[in-house]
Amino acid sequence: MPKRRKSSAAWLREHFSDPYVQRAQAEGWRSRAVFKLQEIDERDHLLRPGQQVVDLGAAPGGWSQYAARKVGGEGRVVAFDLLPIPPLPGVICLQGDFRESQALEAVAAALAGRSVDVVLSDMAPNTSGVEAVDQIRSLALAEAAEAFALDALRPGGDFLVKLFQGPGFDDFVRRMRGRFGKVVVRKPKASRERSPEVYLLARNYAL
Repeated sequence: MPKRRKSSAAWLREHFSDPYVQRAQAEGWRSRAVFKLQEIDERDHLLRPGQQVVDLGAAPGGWSQYAARKVGGEGRVVAFDLLPIPPLPGVICLQGDFRESQALEAVAAALAGRSVDVVLSDMAPNTSGVEAVDQIRSLALAEAAEAFALDALRPGGDFLVKLFQGPGFDDFVRRMRGRFGKVVVRKPKASRERSPEVYLLARNYAL
């Protein structure tokens, strides 16, 4: 038990001294993860006014918060999570499992029949500390997000998803290249160096 308390205390010290955490708090963002999306968006021009966006596993809402500001009043953001998401301006928050059959119907109703332009997924598993286990869990979440995106996206739409590098990663990238016109892998500066996470951006979906 003392070892666990020491580990938790070290994590808290690192977390609250993190410049991205401090910046997120100062600027009113819900999480430091917003700066990962911001960097990708500024580089790749992913989010634009008027778009219809679905954010999977959105809690606590940082990515949805950023997306809503980018798409503006003519756009719409639907945030999905198993956990409740406190209300956000310009965001329709849905509590539930996006893997269930009713999820697409819920999104269609929220978007009033408009087509989905972008699907976002920053989901990550609760890490076990065992790299192989965490990789498998991460890949399973990415594949679930993939299945949703392929059903929900309009032709020409875009998909941004978090992945852990490891077994299955290359197959996932190869599969995306067969479905989208352009696929790139990004490692934002806000991703911690020791983290195996990267972001796969798949653009111009071809049905």
